[in-house]
Amino acid sequence: MEIFSLKNKTAVVTGALGLIGKEHCRALSEAGANVIVADIDEIKCDEFAKSLATQSIGIELDVTIPESIKNLRDKTLSSFNHIDILVNNAAINDMFENPKAASEQSKFENYPLELWQKSVDVNLTGVFLCSQILGTEMAKQKSGCIINIASTYGISAPDQSLYIKEDGTQSFYKPPAYSATKGAIIMFTKYLAAYWGNSGVRVNTLTPGGVENSQDDFFIQKYSEKTILGRMAKPTDYKGALIFLASEASSYMTGANLIVDGGWTTW
Repeated sequence: MEIFSLKNKTAVVTGALGLIGKEHCRALSEAGANVIVADIDEIKCDEFAKSLATQSIGIELDVTIPESIKNLRDKTLSSFNHIDILVNNAAINDMFENPKAASEQSKFENYPLELWQKSVDVNLTGVFLCSQILGTEMAKQKSGCIINIASTYGISAPDQSLYIKEDGTQSFYKPPAYSATKGAIIMFTKYLAAYWGNSGVRVNTLTPGGVENSQDDFFIQKYSEKTILGRMAKPTDYKGALIFLASEASSYMTGANLIVDGGWTTW
């Protein structure tokens, strides 16, 4: 099973403090990698990094600011001398502050340009910048692996009926920016894979399905009924797929989209 080992590898995870971001970090560490836990709150990043099994550090990161990414690059190279794995996990999934107003605010007809632009900046431009700045180091060393985290809503349109409550009212609409940016990530992966193929840098997409996270019971039930395996994902359900993509187990795989969604997109 040595082909799954990440011993002596250095992995950067953006959005590392999120629900599945933490599981990405744990998985990489369990496979032997030293992990850079990267997110907005450096204190929390550092605290979480200390809980990992390997030598890992927390670094403050804003994926929309090139200087922030360059600072992470320099600190990582200073500590570990190389960057082997980049997991572009940071993303915005719109949440509306006022649940009573969410239905109207999230309608496509009313969706604010400000929210659209914010999602583009983080979900898409952030992936571009991290890949450009950190991936360039991989290309220089002639080896590396980039894993872009997309979503099933990047391949199939959101089913807005999932968000209809028991009383028939629409709780909110899944906004357009999330689907648009996640779909773009899948194509961007292919672009990078082709561009850096002769530089020893592999680039793949991991497309997860919805993760159960204290959503309303009606939503969990509806989502589960639309999923072939009959349930939403657990946060740990993507660990195996991530290690596969990050390791030599997938050494002949680049430009691909690995879909792990319980069968959601099969219908």
